[in-house]
Amino acid sequence: MWNRRAAGQILTFHLAGINNQNFLMRDQETGSFWQQVSGKCISGPLKGRALELVRSDELTFALWRQEAPNGTVLAPDPQFADKYERANWEQQVAKLPTVVKLHDSSLAPRALVVGITVEGISKAYPLSGITEEAPIQDQLGSILLLLVLGPDGKSLRAFVRRIPGETQEPDFYKRNGNDWVLMDSVTSSLWDFQGCAFQGSAKGKCLEPVYILKDYWFDWHTYHPDTLLYRH
Repeated sequence: MWNRRAAGQILTFHLAGINNQNFLMRDQETGSFWQQVSGKCISGPLKGRALELVRSDELTFALWRQEAPNGTVLAPDPQFADKYERANWEQQVAKLPTVVKLHDSSLAPRALVVGITVEGISKAYPLSGITEEAPIQDQLGSILLLLVLGPDGKSLRAFVRRIPGETQEPDFYKRNGNDWVLMDSVTSSLWDFQGCAFQGSAKGKCLEPVYILKDYWFDWHTYHPDTLLYRH
């Protein structure tokens, strides 16, 4: 998700084509072309500029509704109902071949990964590994990371693994029980899926969220050729 304000103006984007099997967008104000996955302008008057990333979560609708009961939903436009993809779109696309050829065959081209970039370092976390191992604790550069899978077993979030006001590096563990709860090794506080402590000495503190991108391996690797790969 990108902030569509760039070069001091609000831009209006339209789908313009495909580049390396990733959408190209064209803004109607300047006629510039932008790469969807990177937010970078690759051609036109604004070439070289980049859109500002807006943090977003990968949540199921049920969990989002639980967290934001007063939230609004962008409804489908009945006028174009027959043009929307079917509910099994992802399953159908997963069967299609890719035009982009990868030199790194560590994963199947259309394997789903969660991509993270911090301090100029990129890393891909196979979704299958997150499902099996979450919470995952890792480090990129100087940034301690925490990847968690929500109580619905599908929703994803990532955080900086540092508790505000604490100097020790914490580890986080799933607490046994029916409820989704994390406990940290420094304060023994209890944390929810939003990354906030609700019980213990850290109560009221929240972990800093980290931008994530759920993507196909071939697409992530194409636009992050130096990416690291998490192996479990």
